[in-house]
Amino acid sequence: MKPLTIFLPLSAPEILAKNLDEFNSSGLVNRIYVLVPEGMSSQTIQDIETLPVEGLLSSDAVKRIASCAETPYIIFYLKEQSLSIGAHSVHRLIQVAENTKAAMLYSDYFAVKEGLAQPTPVINYQPGSLRDDFNFGSMLLFNTTALKETVSRIKTDYHHAGLYDFRLKLSQKHEIFHISEFLYTEIETDTRKSGEKQFDYVNPRNRDVQGEMEKACTQFLKETGAWLEPRFREISFGDEHFQTEISVIIPVRNRVKTIPDAIRSVLSQKSTFSFNLIIVDNHSTDGTSDVIRTFSSKDSRVVHVVPSRTDLGIGGCWNEAVLHPGCGRFCVQLDSDDLYIDDHVLSKIHAAFNEQKCAMLIGTYRMVNFNLEEVPPGIIDHREWTPDNGRNNALRINGLGAPRAFYTPVIRNILFPNVSYGEDYAVGLANSRYYRIGRIFDPLYLCRRWEGNSDAALDIQKLNDYNFYKDSIRTIEYKARRHLIKQGLQ
Repeated sequence: MKPLTIFLPLSAPEILAKNLDEFNSSGLVNRIYVLVPEGMSSQTIQDIETLPVEGLLSSDAVKRIASCAETPYIIFYLKEQSLSIGAHSVHRLIQVAENTKAAMLYSDYFAVKEGLAQPTPVINYQPGSLRDDFNFGSMLLFNTTALKETVSRIKTDYHHAGLYDFRLKLSQKHEIFHISEFLYTEIETDTRKSGEKQFDYVNPRNRDVQGEMEKACTQFLKETGAWLEPRFREISFGDEHFQTEISVIIPVRNRVKTIPDAIRSVLSQKSTFSFNLIIVDNHSTDGTSDVIRTFSSKDSRVVHVVPSRTDLGIGGCWNEAVLHPGCGRFCVQLDSDDLYIDDHVLSKIHAAFNEQKCAMLIGTYRMVNFNLEEVPPGIIDHREWTPDNGRNNALRINGLGAPRAFYTPVIRNILFPNVSYGEDYAVGLANSRYYRIGRIFDPLYLCRRWEGNSDAALDIQKLNDYNFYKDSIRTIEYKARRHLIKQGLQ
């Protein structure tokens, strides 16, 4: 028997014919199934073996694939677009599977965008690769024995999260292996820039999908001993003396175009308590420093800090601010690109800290362009957050929201990693391991999206670097939580 069974979705006749030829030309394929929506007559596809499924990514599809798999390996191709398989790539997939004994293999690939084939490397899988949008590419090879064993452990049927749930369960007992070779070429239909894609997971239109993903991830965390119960350490805000109640913190480098508006946004705040603004100016060279000095010379609330070190990222700048002797009891984030929505934001944050007794507070923001006109997806409120499961679901999603605010003694103990991407996510996860995170679901913040944003249009290498780093942060937190629970400390 030839070692391989292929499963691929129904597509346009000419595309399907080409994809069938691509796989058959390897000489290693024993059988091919075309996955079709349930209820479709098999007579609509002449001379092709069809497999009705509830949905391509459903638990039903995974179970039916497992039931039909009789060869040592299967390939699941996920796209309806044209596929071009590299020379001897199918042989290479099976060869690496046999050498590594891995249960699931995926590889780098070429993505055709606007007629051009672009190299698309992907990243290695790790224990913290829990996000449901991890990019494996669209051609996946599975060891059939591991496939069937994993399917036997599926407890819940999902329409959207079936493949995600299966992948998490597979990773519990088997290896997922990345082949760092470009083995095929696929058509990329989503040509949006990185800055346009990154908020898909909080788009209200995707809420049903995200609900399923959260349920699957929560089940995985419980099964692997990493799920935290809703028990938190208590916070007492009067334990330490602070001369200032709130400090707004702005790390900045070369934002002469936006920093004046950000500063005015802070100084216009109205409150019954004292507050200041600590700007950590990371050796700007474009006139930003002069702008800051103009404000600090006229208003003592503006604290202009220029670090002695030259190796600080955004996280390192945050540490300069929270460890500064002028830092207040609570410290509140404002990016140098952005603005508070009105002059009562600090008052709302202060009240929420005292009402919710939390060590960290996260607000809601509105996406706007440089002219402050709302842009899709509009309000980002992270409504998926729940007091009971928010800190567990935080291991799956790409961010926790903004603006972020911290009880200073706690954040001084945790500190930020000295990086310029994901530093806020890292301290949010670490904070939530022990402490309650409070929420404000009213918009507090205008997040300006423009070409100057650091994440507006990332190339594939930078995007991979960022995703790998966030996965590593999840890996650290996942292991820390398992250890905490194993030691009976939660």
